[in-house]
Amino acid sequence: MKAFLILEDGTVFTGTSIGSTRDMISEIVFNTSMTGYLEVLTDPSYAGQAVVMTYPLIGNYGITPDMESKKAWPDGYIVRELSRMPSNFRCEGTIQDFLKEQDIPGIAGIDTRALTKILREKGTMNGMITTNENFDLDEILPKLHAYTVGDVVSKVTCQEPYVLEGNGPRVALMDFGAKNNIAKSLNKRGCQVTIYPADTTAEEIIASRPDGIMLSNGPGDPETCTEIIGQIKKLYETDIPIFAICLGHQLMALANGAKTYKLKYGHRGGNHPVKDLTNNRVYISSQNHGYAVDASTIDPAIAKEAFVNVNDGTNEGLSYVGKNIFTVQFHPEACPGPQDSGYLFDRFMDMMKGAN
Repeated sequence: MKAFLILEDGTVFTGTSIGSTRDMISEIVFNTSMTGYLEVLTDPSYAGQAVVMTYPLIGNYGITPDMESKKAWPDGYIVRELSRMPSNFRCEGTIQDFLKEQDIPGIAGIDTRALTKILREKGTMNGMITTNENFDLDEILPKLHAYTVGDVVSKVTCQEPYVLEGNGPRVALMDFGAKNNIAKSLNKRGCQVTIYPADTTAEEIIASRPDGIMLSNGPGDPETCTEIIGQIKKLYETDIPIFAICLGHQLMALANGAKTYKLKYGHRGGNHPVKDLTNNRVYISSQNHGYAVDASTIDPAIAKEAFVNVNDGTNEGLSYVGKNIFTVQFHPEACPGPQDSGYLFDRFMDMMKGAN
């Protein structure tokens, strides 16, 4: 079945329908990872977005037990070529069937690199996937311009607290759309991890007397999370060690008076170099974000830059002055991509031990 990808600038790509055949409107973003497509599909940070995979062949090892959450989150999926015969000893199914089961519309057979060049040159834009060959461009374009991602954190967070048992430090993990591997990375270091919904109050977290607090990744515009920012400000005022990743990094910065802004086309992939300013070493990181903290708005009396992006100089992490708090924009827990920066979890462990 034919499918069409329509961008808000009027560009139309024609390909083949994969997954669900329903119409979909979303923000179109691209990911440059060569592998880890299942982790991308199940990353809650993609809620409200449709993902273009720039690597030309996707699905060659099928669906494996590597999901970062219980379901897929992107609104749509866009690939150059979808493998029809996956081959891997861990394979449990095909990506085609997975997309249908998850009701995710997709399109294959288009020039994803040409599409990516458009998004790089013009910036991230909204788009539509449809199988209707008689679509009316004049009717569709106003809908594309009107689309906004909206409040997606409330859609991806857990509904009730739950616990991963451990004999070590007790960590309160705020779930703004947390990938499973964040809790696992702490749990395998011995931590007892309690995962809390995004709307949990600071008072409830503090009352549980955790040894450390983890602020997770998540989707959407951080500035819209006003209620959460207010609670994080209260957590900042305590002496509890805090480690934050991605959206959590941005929310902590906003809670302390800094500003965030939308990047032209975001950072999404498994090969982004970041420089640790404490040791001048460069690490290859996995990233997935469309917003960044504006380094020029950071009060040096409150926080100092700890990491910068080698490619474009954007802020990638902060260390808070006089506090056991550090935050990073990238994903040290990531499976799709390098594990260079896993040492940051060990740094957090040392912070918690030092506070006890």
